[in-house]
Amino acid sequence: MTHQKFIDLPPILSAQGTVRLPGSKSISNRMLLLSALSHGVTEIRDLLHSDDTEHMLNGLRTLGVSVEALGDHAYRVQGCAGDFPVKEAQLFLGNAGTAFRPLTAALALAGGHYHLSGVPRMHERPIADLVDALCGLGADIRYLGMEGFPPLEIHPAKLLSGSRIAVRGDVSSQFLSALLMALPLMHSATTVEVIGELISKPYVEITLAMMARFGVLVERDGWSSFTVPAASSYVAPGLIHVEGDASSASYFLAAGAIGGGPVRVDGVGRDSIQGDVRFAEALQLMGARIAMGPNWMEVRAPENGRMKGIDLDCNHIPDAAMTLAVCALFANGITTLRNIASWRVKETDRIAAMAAELRKLGATVEEGSDFIRIMPPNSSILASQCSIDTYDDHRMAMCFSLAAFSQTGVRINDPQCVAKTFPDYFESFASVVKAVPVIAIDGPSASGKGTVAQLVAAQLGFHYLDSGALYRLLALAAQQNGVALDAEDQLADLAARMDVRFEGMDSWLDGAQVNDELRSEQSAIAASRVATLPAVRTALLSKQHAFRRAPGLVADGRDMASVVFPDAALKIFLTASAEVRAERRYKQLMEKGMSASITNLLENIRARDERDSQRSVAPLQQMPGASLLDTTNLTIEQAVQEVLARYHSMH
Repeated sequence: MTHQKFIDLPPILSAQGTVRLPGSKSISNRMLLLSALSHGVTEIRDLLHSDDTEHMLNGLRTLGVSVEALGDHAYRVQGCAGDFPVKEAQLFLGNAGTAFRPLTAALALAGGHYHLSGVPRMHERPIADLVDALCGLGADIRYLGMEGFPPLEIHPAKLLSGSRIAVRGDVSSQFLSALLMALPLMHSATTVEVIGELISKPYVEITLAMMARFGVLVERDGWSSFTVPAASSYVAPGLIHVEGDASSASYFLAAGAIGGGPVRVDGVGRDSIQGDVRFAEALQLMGARIAMGPNWMEVRAPENGRMKGIDLDCNHIPDAAMTLAVCALFANGITTLRNIASWRVKETDRIAAMAAELRKLGATVEEGSDFIRIMPPNSSILASQCSIDTYDDHRMAMCFSLAAFSQTGVRINDPQCVAKTFPDYFESFASVVKAVPVIAIDGPSASGKGTVAQLVAAQLGFHYLDSGALYRLLALAAQQNGVALDAEDQLADLAARMDVRFEGMDSWLDGAQVNDELRSEQSAIAASRVATLPAVRTALLSKQHAFRRAPGLVADGRDMASVVFPDAALKIFLTASAEVRAERRYKQLMEKGMSASITNLLENIRARDERDSQRSVAPLQQMPGASLLDTTNLTIEQAVQEVLARYHSMH
């Protein structure tokens, strides 16, 4: 698969529908490890397919664990009771914290020689607290790079029985979870004391619930200490199902709150063992209307349509809280998210990343070591579409898809980073949102598409884009600025800079009205020349996208349906015979008092058709999915009515 540099999300009008969630990453990777550490065979259903689970699956197979794919997100794992068949191995675990930390703990107590490494970002994520606690049990772990960070080398441990160890709770709850899951390998009672406040408690609750499903009951003193009794051992539960991912649910629930709803997520609900289901409570505080069942949740926008800012301690929903930061763009008042220090040590420094990208969208943001405060922009209209950087962080990409509810849509860079937890996220998102509709009318020169498009736009109350005029305006700007019509880079630079405005039948370039200059045949020929240059077409793309505003757009040109708006609601290829087109152009010019020869016009039109259909960049053609409208024997009014009838028949 080719790497996609970005995805452009068009401006979104509303959200409504149902999404079936992928399996929870946290539960999937815990389930795989506990199945491997168990006596017996576990069959896991609804396992998440993602980069993180692939790293865990590959890691277990490298260690000699039998993991059989049964198809349709189901796997059969033959447990090895903690005695991994392979005693010497190198494991590469990407940026998967839910694989790296638990495997570090299990392998440190398993009696083998292992190297564990990941991507550069994983080597920046602290692990000293976990390593120190394991060394307190007799583990032999060495740092291969910077002290306190992966990569790691593990040697066979000299285990100390009846141990009592301590671990910090305020960096990552994954350290405590990793320790607890590995401790049954000690075969003696072991207590873990938590130093400081434990963050992300709901994730520890998931760990304890999962361990209980596999037959190990942890004794606890609130959140301050946890004891795994002597002679604890995991027993395969047979068949077990992975819950839908509650963190992933947050994006769709937020879409319902911003875009009207109702949006329903299936696979996680009131009975979930995941703390992130409490994201729904946070949305409720912002004014959203929530309904919930044992295995589903549904959200509608507030009664008055717009959410309100909140001040919230987010310790209990650290991942889902990121979604609240983007919701803040669409809320009245300031939103403050507190107790989120763990964001700093995730896939990226999420507080810094979130602040930087929210500012691009016009928000005023204050960030601290463990909080972020967001004042939404005064207007949802940005000058142009925003480009959001994702920092190789799946949650940044998914959160900022919600920014497409602005009037300009949004560009998400490196969208494939969502593969970490939700590979088909953007398809699922598209299934519940309704983009601002576009009617794309393509066709040859002088086919009447401009007149038809303008009249259709007027009848629907939509915005109008004459893309041919954009190329004519660029040719005119080139003439005014002394730029040659084949100087591709200079023209592309000029295309990005020029200020263009259309009002009714009038066109404006850099503040001056330029109607007559655009209508000459020379102007059409010059436009044809600059339109063949790939860099020019690319430079004009964002200008064309900017015309897509609520309630809708009618766009005419040569490649509206193929390149500029491939997701157009209706695609029309409007044509007429060359003779009829020459006649129409002749009448137009005569009405304006301009001299013309019908023979010359017919010759020019045929030559232009030939040029336009043969050119290498965006050749003129009827696209698959576009419906043909031949207006040779139709009046303009009949053509307009035909386009409107085709549009209304789709709704």
